[in-house]
Amino acid sequence: MTMLTYTILTDPAPLEASSAGRQSKSTGTVYLLITNTGQKTAYSKITVTVPVGNGADHLTPDITTIKPKGEYTNIKSGSTRSLTVQPQGVAIHITDPGGSRISFSPGDYLVLTLENVTIAPTPGLAVLRVTEDASRTKTGNLRPSNTPVALVKTAPKEIPTPRDFHPDKVMVNAGDTITLSWEGPAGFTYEIQYPGGRTPVSGGTWSPPAPNRATTYTLIATDPTTQQQHFLTTTVQVSNPILETLTATIGIDTPRVHGHTTSGGITFTGTGVEISNNSSVKGTVTADAAYFNGVTTPWVEGPNSGDGAVSFPQGGLTVWRTGGTQDKGTVFADKANLNSVTTGWVQGKNTNDAWIDFVKTGLRVFLAEKNWERKYRLGYIAVEKVNTYPSSHYFRTPRS
Repeated sequence: MTMLTYTILTDPAPLEASSAGRQSKSTGTVYLLITNTGQKTAYSKITVTVPVGNGADHLTPDITTIKPKGEYTNIKSGSTRSLTVQPQGVAIHITDPGGSRISFSPGDYLVLTLENVTIAPTPGLAVLRVTEDASRTKTGNLRPSNTPVALVKTAPKEIPTPRDFHPDKVMVNAGDTITLSWEGPAGFTYEIQYPGGRTPVSGGTWSPPAPNRATTYTLIATDPTTQQQHFLTTTVQVSNPILETLTATIGIDTPRVHGHTTSGGITFTGTGVEISNNSSVKGTVTADAAYFNGVTTPWVEGPNSGDGAVSFPQGGLTVWRTGGTQDKGTVFADKANLNSVTTGWVQGKNTNDAWIDFVKTGLRVFLAEKNWERKYRLGYIAVEKVNTYPSSHYFRTPRS
């Protein structure tokens, strides 16, 4: 029977056996608490033997990964000192500095910490053997005794599959930024695939390029040991999508269409369409050609500054020299077919051509340009043939 009491604790509790199919091994920390629960002082050297292997009764397959340390606490003073901890093969020896026996007063305790223990892959009960060489006096003969301390290794938990892949916003405006989030094992590799790209990601969050239209994202999670892949998808909708092209085979139903970088647009009303500019007032239609069954408008003007205009008053139309002025302009035509013409005078199309004015008694022909001060400088009519009325009428000519 040992003079001291031994209690074993682990972190995590219980320890989880390593999985043979996983790249990362299960690790943990083992604490051995050694106390003097008796009424007398004990002097002892302690050796802890660790079961090494891959079986159910083994703690670790590799003792060299373990980092041991020992600390002794005096219960009365509360002081703590470090002890000498020396691994040797599968055993760990604990002594006072210099190799002397440790003095355990009643109530004092020692903590042996085994850090970074790689846990054996087979679940089961692992038993550590403690050998105590102790006496009740500082110089007395050491009496060896042994005691087992056991700990449990549970079966490894299944690796959780990646899950909960989602955006922070499911509906956005074109150009808004989003953040994608997911949960999954830290040892997996992750990629996110989306239209136009595939990007390695990590950390459980990622912000893709701002979407301009409805976009589906696929999270690809790969187990590095088995190379098994897991696929998760999520979609972000865009309330005002920007499309490079659009083909509609049946039709598009929308009350309004407007530009991407401007607010001008087309509104569809019950009687047709309305064109508005950036200020939401009626805008301008620019086209190379336009075909209509009819046009209803109070005026028409040329496209350039200073061009003439045509207005449509009741009873006809008026041609203006320049749009926005009251100066009447000129009509140019190769031919004109009219039922009647009402005019004060008519002149040839060249500057020096003769002209004709219309008076109450008939018409007069004048030479050169219209000049009221030389109005009696009459011209002549050149005809191939003249048909006169019967003899009851007469034909007069002016004097030469």
